[in-house]
Amino acid sequence: MAFQTAQRERTSPNQRPRDAATLIVVDRRAAAPKVLMGRRHDGHKFMPGKFVFPGGRLERSDRFMRAASELSPETEVRLAARVVRPSSSRGRALALTAIRETYEETGLVIGRSAPAQPASSRPIPAGWAPFLGAGALPHLGSIAFIGRAITPPRRPKRFDTRFFSVDREEIVATADGFVGPDKELVELVWVDLREAQQLDLPRITSIMLQELEGRLEAGFPHDAPIPFYRERHGRFLRDLL
Repeated sequence: MAFQTAQRERTSPNQRPRDAATLIVVDRRAAAPKVLMGRRHDGHKFMPGKFVFPGGRLERSDRFMRAASELSPETEVRLAARVVRPSSSRGRALALTAIRETYEETGLVIGRSAPAQPASSRPIPAGWAPFLGAGALPHLGSIAFIGRAITPPRRPKRFDTRFFSVDREEIVATADGFVGPDKELVELVWVDLREAQQLDLPRITSIMLQELEGRLEAGFPHDAPIPFYRERHGRFLRDLL
């Protein structure tokens, strides 16, 4: 049945993947780390009912948002690997995408407290006003890049997704009304890594949970190679960036 479903999903015309990003919020306060996951609405055409990490596609406004700190040079280099026309601004925007989409889907403001915006500075881009209201700015120095995956060809939607992680302690504010029966995510759960594998997950989500578990067991080295998953000539590949 799973094979037949996959075959039906591959009937769409091939299309270029769109840049996207997702954020894995990790709670390491207990012996068994937990991650934040949301269940998608059953009415969605893309991954209905699946448990996923918050995330979405890159928006132009993400390129212009200020931050309390910037990505590390090592992270910038890895985000630019295997990319057509690479630039540090693109990698930075993708990290910001993960933070913004997390707010839009969960109501969590992730960043650091920041001084009020000077009247002479560039206005906060559309979609980022809640951060200004919370007196916060995204803190890119706390974001870890842990993986990249491209949706296989001929799927209804294709994304070139960068997976980032951040510690739960980076949550500086929360807002209600973002999760519920008529929202993109109908529920949120904090679940440990082993239990998460028992949920109804997309294949790549399960794989990234395994990658995260390996990093946590190794002490979360920030200079570790980044796994890059994609399909080529019908083969599922894992390379390192």
